[in-house]
Amino acid sequence: MSSLEEIGNIKKEALKKIETAGSTSDLDDLKIAYLGRKGKITSVLKNLSSLPKEERPKAGQAANKAKQDLEKNIAEKTKSLSLDELTQQVETQALDTSLPGRLPQIGGAHILTQITEEIVGIFISLGYKVAEGPEVELDWYNFEALNMPPEHPARSLQDTLYVKTGEAVLRTHTSPVQIRIMEEQKPPVYIVAPGRVFRRDVTDPTHSPMFHQIEGFAVDRDVNFSHLIGTLEAFIHQLFGKERRVRLRPHYFPYTEPSAEVDVSCIACKGDSCRVCGGTGWLEILGCGMIDPHVFKNVGYDPEEYTGFAFGMGVERIAMLRYGINDIRLFFENDLRFLRQFT
Repeated sequence: MSSLEEIGNIKKEALKKIETAGSTSDLDDLKIAYLGRKGKITSVLKNLSSLPKEERPKAGQAANKAKQDLEKNIAEKTKSLSLDELTQQVETQALDTSLPGRLPQIGGAHILTQITEEIVGIFISLGYKVAEGPEVELDWYNFEALNMPPEHPARSLQDTLYVKTGEAVLRTHTSPVQIRIMEEQKPPVYIVAPGRVFRRDVTDPTHSPMFHQIEGFAVDRDVNFSHLIGTLEAFIHQLFGKERRVRLRPHYFPYTEPSAEVDVSCIACKGDSCRVCGGTGWLEILGCGMIDPHVFKNVGYDPEEYTGFAFGMGVERIAMLRYGINDIRLFFENDLRFLRQFT
């Protein structure tokens, strides 16, 4: 059998199979069998070099013509069968428009975002403005300007994450915002500053190397400790309810004097005694105090003319106390079963 006869027979055989193909998948198989890398037409083209010299041109032309004809027929048949298959699919799998639709899941603000916005909103209603600062902070703003010289324990590498030792740190609290604002503005100043802070802590149920704080401070003429107490009582009663009792305990912070820690009557036992409050009836929620005169001098304020107070709280701690959450890691694990409880 000559090469031309062989090509003709292959073409005739392929056209017959294309004509009787019942699906697009059958056509895909035929395309591979005749035009693929190991297909019959492809094999003829590869073997042209083994033919006598005088037969090669005609055999090459015939093989290429057969390839083009088969590609054309497969494309036309594929188009026809695709339309038939689509029509059959529509007829057999018709959409029942009377069935109720499936509503997409709607996300919501994270519980920490909700608490932050609620706290900030309370202070805005009291006349405060919102300010933010950089998370990578200079040593001056994070420590020295806040009355923490180089030898202060809070500057230990065990507590602080240094970006460049002695120059820059990941801020350990939101208090640097206080210094930056007072450098830029003259009193009166009433600011609340939310943001992320970082400590060199090992993660456990009550500690995280990254968490959220809200700093607040007020500077004006004749500001005294009673103004601080009144402000915090107003805030606590709005956040936790008017039935909550509030107490202040003496404490020490390097940038406030006098300083105090603020407790509220236990949310779980209403101040009686339970495991949540350790049997004391009280829960600590924040620290506060009157801004130290040395801090005023560092920002160019006259401590003889102005006084002020500052307070700071952890957002995670507020959320844990308010909702009875016993593990801080739940806030960052993105478990939808936990998060959906607060949407």
